[in-house]
Amino acid sequence: MAKLADKVAIVTGAAQGIGLGIARVFAAEGASVVLSDVNDTAGAAAAQELTAGRAQVAYVHADVAREDDVQRLAAAAVARFGRLDIVVNNAGVVAVQTVEQSSVDDWDRVMAINVRSIFLTTKHALPHFRAVGGGSILNVASVSSFVGQQGTPAYCASKGAVLMLTKSLAVDYGREHIRVNCICPGITDTPMLRYHARHAGDPEAHLRQRLERVPSGAMLYPDDMGRAAAFLCSDEAAGITGTSLVVDGGYIACAEFFPPA
Repeated sequence: MAKLADKVAIVTGAAQGIGLGIARVFAAEGASVVLSDVNDTAGAAAAQELTAGRAQVAYVHADVAREDDVQRLAAAAVARFGRLDIVVNNAGVVAVQTVEQSSVDDWDRVMAINVRSIFLTTKHALPHFRAVGGGSILNVASVSSFVGQQGTPAYCASKGAVLMLTKSLAVDYGREHIRVNCICPGITDTPMLRYHARHAGDPEAHLRQRLERVPSGAMLYPDDMGRAAAFLCSDEAAGITGTSLVVDGGYIACAEFFPPA
């Protein structure tokens, strides 16, 4: 049986990258999926792609840093599919700049999209979860929830916050059968990764150099994160809450790693 049969899920930032990978796997595992994003052209195309595979999918425009948009998103999911079981907080941005290069607005934008959004989606999903006796929240954190990354202080701070917010929410709502977990992707082939690499001068050389530090030596892909997400949001993970699943090919498992010659 499909892992997510009869479940209804919202996936934020689902127009591309990890969000689309998660939505794709969720649909394949039987979920009805509401994709949200601010890029309406890409979001509509993503929904069309999944609908062509006979998935039950809808696209809803939502700026996850705005409470009114988030409230409408949760209501739209219930109006379209009759219930809400899962929220995946994937929407995120990176600012490749040091603290000295950052304005207050730069800092606040990263925090609003990466962290405030989880506060808002949780707040407005809770009544719908209670209506069906429970639910699952999955936050997309990062290996940067655990270790620093050069030139991205706002991003690293935000992803550290995502990890701890995950634990706090799991504690607060566990008795209501609401599970809260996060996945922490490593080097994953997404538009965000490519954007980050462009700041390195030679993007392809930069990516090769980063992958040399990964024990598996392999690039990860959005569907890899989708499979991890589907497990954590399924009944197979019924006893798992307040934890993080690192999907990084071993990237942060070692302080030193010397690739074989």
